[in-house]
Amino acid sequence: MKVLKETNKMSTKIATLILQSILLISLVVFLNSCSHTNKDAATKAGAKDTVLPSDITPFFDQWKLILGDGTNAGNATNLENKDFFYTANDDAGDWVVYKTPNAGNTHGTSNNTRTELAQVMKWSPMTDAKLTATCKVMNVSATGDARVASTHSVVIGQIHSADGHENEPFKLFYKKFPGHTKGSVFWNYEINTAGDDNSGRWDYSYPIWGYDFSVVGTGENTYPAEPMDGIELGEEITYVIEIKDGMMNLTFTSAGHETKTFTKNLITSEYASKADMPKQVRDLFVPIGQDGVEQKDAYTGQGLFFKLGCYNQTNGKDPVVNKVWCSGAETHGGDLQKQYADGNYAEVWFKDASLYVSPDAYSNEGYFQANDGLSKKTVYPSEVIPFMDKFKILLGNGTNEDDIVNYENKDFFYTVIDGTMNWVVYKTPNSGVTSKNSSNTRTELHEKREWIPEEGGKLTGSLQVMHVSTSGDARVAASYSTVIGQIHSGEGHENEPCKIFYKKFPGHTKGSVFWNYEINTAGDDNSGRWDYSYPVWGYDMSVVGSSPTDYPAEPKDGIELGEEFSYEINVHKGIMYLTFTSDGHETVRFTKNLLKTEYASSADIPKQTQNLFVPIGQDGVEREEAYAGELMYFKQGAYNQTNGKDPESNMVWCSGAETYGGDIAKQYANGDYTEIWFKEATVGYSAEPAVK
Repeated sequence: MKVLKETNKMSTKIATLILQSILLISLVVFLNSCSHTNKDAATKAGAKDTVLPSDITPFFDQWKLILGDGTNAGNATNLENKDFFYTANDDAGDWVVYKTPNAGNTHGTSNNTRTELAQVMKWSPMTDAKLTATCKVMNVSATGDARVASTHSVVIGQIHSADGHENEPFKLFYKKFPGHTKGSVFWNYEINTAGDDNSGRWDYSYPIWGYDFSVVGTGENTYPAEPMDGIELGEEITYVIEIKDGMMNLTFTSAGHETKTFTKNLITSEYASKADMPKQVRDLFVPIGQDGVEQKDAYTGQGLFFKLGCYNQTNGKDPVVNKVWCSGAETHGGDLQKQYADGNYAEVWFKDASLYVSPDAYSNEGYFQANDGLSKKTVYPSEVIPFMDKFKILLGNGTNEDDIVNYENKDFFYTVIDGTMNWVVYKTPNSGVTSKNSSNTRTELHEKREWIPEEGGKLTGSLQVMHVSTSGDARVAASYSTVIGQIHSGEGHENEPCKIFYKKFPGHTKGSVFWNYEINTAGDDNSGRWDYSYPVWGYDMSVVGSSPTDYPAEPKDGIELGEEFSYEINVHKGIMYLTFTSDGHETVRFTKNLLKTEYASSADIPKQTQNLFVPIGQDGVEREEAYAGELMYFKQGAYNQTNGKDPESNMVWCSGAETYGGDIAKQYANGDYTEIWFKEATVGYSAEPAVK
């Protein structure tokens, strides 16, 4: 019995322990369940581990956010993007980070990427508005051409117009050259250009700490002295922009630096005439053709809005395009992470920011509708130069296209945007598929209408040559040159009474513009045809090198790559009138009779021709009536005169250039091509010449 009692007592203890364990486990499970329930409830109530930008500067309902990939992210409340827009923390507290690469998709018509806020409301200069911000710049691009004013800089705040030309009366920059500890802070005023053409717009720059915008390097990697009173990366800056009664009042503060203030009238211009243009502008912008004047009432009546963030001013575009805004920096083909890895980006941190706008402000939605995705939209050449219905085109791969309205080809014929200016690009390699009877490739328009000299016609073009082949034989007259406009005969020998050339030797800054007259050879044999060349700016065609790589002296009055010029070919009642214009160069005119020859006998052959063409057996004479009665048509574009043919076969036309076996991509990659940009062109019937 005793054993039984002991056994029962032990069983009771075991049961009690089991029951206690069950109760303890149940309690733990219950408490853990309650903990999870409370945590879930807290998350739903808004608790979170991540600090978002809108937790630091809670004013994002008044802005839309443009990211460095060109997208409009809209309202940035409770939004972050680890590539472009997020938060960081240091000893000073939490910061909102705005970051963007040298190259990516852009917004609107800009050349530059941005991670930047843009106000959802706009206001007139007579409306009260105020933006205050404290920030520090953490990085600007490590690469770029130091001679380009915008290189190594970022815009950290601005006022933008939503109307008219959409210009910018205020842009606040930070710029630091590689190797310097201190950078410069300055602000620019961009004129609200008078008239419909905004291509002449320019900025005037005001230094705050350090230099203004116009201080640049003397070489691609040669920098000015470091500014003594500059701002270092990571050093805090506070700016206040206040608008009242048409006046812009600016205040800039930074610990250890003098506070700077400025006042600018936004409703009455200081720059309404050429005489008002400051010297800084004459030195920086006028050489690139930006020499406009401002509307007398400046930005009166325009809808303005603030922008804040990181608007990278360094890009990968060739400085030949624009020596103020195109930086030639490293972009790694647009690869975002590679750019971030080696310093090819801009990064700005903002700690505090506030915005006030009067209730009189109104919706800015029209600006976003006009600019969102604009850089990704196709703009066809026919939208820039509307006469494309009057032409067909031969491309650099030998393809003919008869209907080029709303047509493009990304290898040969397309558009680019330089700031707000659209250009039509004609591009063609040294070697590809050519037209009949030609050794050269072309991306060139061919007029559909044909006319005789007695009836006449007129062609104009405003352009800039962006590239000519960098290889070739300097002894060959055609090397390093391209034809940018011509008259072609459509019958008989199909010769060319007018060919306008641009030619630049390697290593030269300036090239030559000249035009050639090709004789309409007498008789059935056209093998003796030759050209006579007339210089416009620089040399004529006959000036060549003494060896394959020995070049003549650079022409003093030449035209640079990327420098705009215009031509007019007007054939009226059998007489050809040529006019060439370019800012900073003398206007040059020529007159040539297309109905009666100057070269009817061997004795008439000019010395230039005797030196250049006669040695290769081209020593013909021209028929008495020249081109009278022959059907003709205009051509315009890029007719590359540099080819890969052996110079020993023809020392005038066979250039011996690199062609990579006709591989177009390799030719483009190595500079063995020609590229022309046209911004304006017209074609039509002849006109009585203003100057004969």
